[in-house]
Amino acid sequence: MKTIDIVGIGNALVDQEFEVTDEFLQQHQIEKGMMTLIDDADQERLIAELAKRGELKKQSGGGSAANSLVGFSQFGGKAFYCCKVADDQAGKFYCADLERVGITTSIGAQAHQGKTGRCLVMVTPDAERTMRTYLGITADLSTAELDEDAIARAEYLYIEGYLVTSPIARQAIERAKQVARANGTKIAMTCSDPAMVKYFTDGIEAILDGGVDVLFCNQEEAAMLTGTDDVQEALVKLQQHAKLVAITLGKQGAILGDGARQIKVPGIAVKAVDTNGAGDMFAGAMLFGLTRGYPLAACGLLASHAAAEVVTEFGPRLSADRQQQLLIRLQHAAEFQLS
Repeated sequence: MKTIDIVGIGNALVDQEFEVTDEFLQQHQIEKGMMTLIDDADQERLIAELAKRGELKKQSGGGSAANSLVGFSQFGGKAFYCCKVADDQAGKFYCADLERVGITTSIGAQAHQGKTGRCLVMVTPDAERTMRTYLGITADLSTAELDEDAIARAEYLYIEGYLVTSPIARQAIERAKQVARANGTKIAMTCSDPAMVKYFTDGIEAILDGGVDVLFCNQEEAAMLTGTDDVQEALVKLQQHAKLVAITLGKQGAILGDGARQIKVPGIAVKAVDTNGAGDMFAGAMLFGLTRGYPLAACGLLASHAAAEVVTEFGPRLSADRQQQLLIRLQHAAEFQLS
């Protein structure tokens, strides 16, 4: 019996956001728009530089899959997260942050020595986010952090693409997929970042091996995966690996394909200040619609609106009240057909 909507597996990171200029990125030789892994010492040096330039804009429990599950939960879904944190102040903050929004975790009595991972998110005036991440103890996420019973009881297993940087985590993904397939749990995956496709192609392809039920990627990731800049052609190629594909197109919305049809999801005009978490929110909102049996077009519309809302403020999340107001508003809109 399926008693959980989604079990996610991903990195546990405390996100810290700062406003920067393009000149700052160039000065520190930081590749714009990408997530790059760095060590603890380099991150501490970068924090010191960022601190000179202004205040910390926002701090929250993060990680790609975790952000999606927060959005999913605040719409009303039931989620469980398999992750790993250290027994430190950041780890305690992370656990409390997820529990506050109703997400159950596999952390339980974990008391690992080490340091909880942290992601520095630098936002430029064009709202683009660039990240420097020290994974800390989450780099050692393994099969020990999986809750196989929860995966078996879930409708979906949701896998974060960022995990492909760790050989140990890739083993955990393979085990999670085995448990999911043995118990009729659908598998969803997000590429998470163009850098994962660019530098860890074999890891992304390993997750897709055997096929998945739902694949989320942006236009750049889709192009790198398929070798074509034609988004419709890329959609068709990706459907060889996934029953349902969602390619996000930034302010232009998204395109969805389930093998039988393609659906163009319109973009929502907003003033963006921070694109961090837009793709995560899109995935969380769309998965909520799928688990509630919404028609595919309605799932995409909810996801597009939710992603547009999240880019209008700093941080990868919205308040639960704002998400509920959005859901109510859409459910009464003429274009949001649930039947």
